[in-house]
Amino acid sequence: MTKMSKDEIQHLMDKNPHLVNYVKDIKRKIGDPVFYSPLPHEVRDEKYPNLIYPTRGMIFIHIYRTQDMEVPEYKAIEPILNDAEKEKLKQIQKLIVKKAPEKRSVIEDNDLKEILTELIDEITIIDEKATDIRKDKKGNVILAKGDKIKVTSSQKRNIEYSVIKELVGGGAIECFMGDPYIEDIHLISGENIHLIHKVFEMIKTNVLIEKKDAPAFTKLLSEKMGVPVSEGRPIVDGVLPDGSRGNIIYSSAVSIKGPSMTIRRFTETPISITQLINWGTLSSGVASYLWICLQYGRSFFLCGGTACGKTTTMNAIIPFIPPEKKIYTTEGTPELQVPHTVWQRLLTKATGPKEGQVDMFDLLRAALRSRPDYIIPGEVRGAEGNIVFQAMQTGHPCMTTFHAGSVTKVIQRFTGDPINVPKTFMDNLDFVVIQLALERNGKMMRRVTSIDEIEGYNRAVDGIMARKAFDWNAEEDRHVFAANKNSYILEEKIAKNAGYEDTAGIYDEYDLRKHILDKMVEEKIFDYYEVVQCIWGFYREGEEGLPFSL
Repeated sequence: MTKMSKDEIQHLMDKNPHLVNYVKDIKRKIGDPVFYSPLPHEVRDEKYPNLIYPTRGMIFIHIYRTQDMEVPEYKAIEPILNDAEKEKLKQIQKLIVKKAPEKRSVIEDNDLKEILTELIDEITIIDEKATDIRKDKKGNVILAKGDKIKVTSSQKRNIEYSVIKELVGGGAIECFMGDPYIEDIHLISGENIHLIHKVFEMIKTNVLIEKKDAPAFTKLLSEKMGVPVSEGRPIVDGVLPDGSRGNIIYSSAVSIKGPSMTIRRFTETPISITQLINWGTLSSGVASYLWICLQYGRSFFLCGGTACGKTTTMNAIIPFIPPEKKIYTTEGTPELQVPHTVWQRLLTKATGPKEGQVDMFDLLRAALRSRPDYIIPGEVRGAEGNIVFQAMQTGHPCMTTFHAGSVTKVIQRFTGDPINVPKTFMDNLDFVVIQLALERNGKMMRRVTSIDEIEGYNRAVDGIMARKAFDWNAEEDRHVFAANKNSYILEEKIAKNAGYEDTAGIYDEYDLRKHILDKMVEEKIFDYYEVVQCIWGFYREGEEGLPFSL
């Protein structure tokens, strides 16, 4: 468990008066909350959680459930302006508008945030006694010398937070944008916003957008994505400045309850492979198999349904590619994270004149000309799948995600319209990983359920031959290495090309990698970048490059 110490909690309290007031109030109602940083996965099993964890800046999250509540709720703890602070905020906003033309022009949100902070510094004077706002007999606000507003240090922090939140951040949903445990944000006008939380799954929040405010709010968010929504363009998809992917349905003619949106959060630090092993998404054996395959440049598809964690798993296994390799990623939405030094990140462009638009097909063709060691399309959906197979045929290892629930469905969709890959070409694909989102005992979990190796086209039956490498035993929640001592990919496509005199020797390498991963989990090495250093240390120096003894 990662409970915060009394000293750590006191430090947070000293810096955040709004947190002090909130905790005092909640103690009286439901008792002392437990502070965590980071939030352990095990708390999901608590029947009546009462916990707080910090996110970004001045925002804290309280998740709790009392005996009269059916499910836990998510409450954002952020500064709330009192009447005096609201009045001072109005005056500060007027002065910002007046002084802003004197400042340099900005394009990026970070630059705007910096300018706003500078302006607030120039406009305000710290006076710890100035808790209220002074007015003359006519009710006009009396400014300090030089058109400045006197504020306490606490008021300044609260006002600055409010200004940045509205002008740079996500407004009413800003409290979610810095929470590393949020996967999706679901907003429907006039209803409490719901979240997909990495620990607590679907959870209701204390935040809602009133129906009267929803049109303006969704328009503002769509402008931040660079694809303004309107009655003439009621549905838009785009990317927010932080990389999160947004879908907005604006028109009440389409969305009966009023404007709605879904935001798929972008995580700056990916989940590590050891964390996925610890959660049971895959086993150390599955990870060891993938490690060897990525080291030796094999091509595969990671498949499954919506929200089954395909991109999370893809990001977690990319560090298995040796550190000196040149990697190209092609995406419609920037979700892939690559720690390698030589990483070319290509994005589609769907806006502007038609001749200036760039689709996935164009990006893949451009990538082929650059002679990368690995091509990683973020997701294959249509005809660009043909280019992926052309890349594999020319010796470029490829790994991508694809919507399909079995290896049979993958083959059917790739050999049928609109992709139309000839069956005889399917052996360029080495294996298919299937990952699914499953419900068990009322809780959702994600599991790699199978890995199937592609052996090639069998003319006699006019079909693709596949061999089960790994299977998932649902009853025991355990991954089984079905192809142990009988893996077509490990023996025929890796061991022979790697110069093994006895191809069975590849399983010793498999066991070693598995042992390393088990040891990393045992040592609780879960941070993504620490995991990267372990894997790359092993590549560079063998067992001597590991931070532990085997």
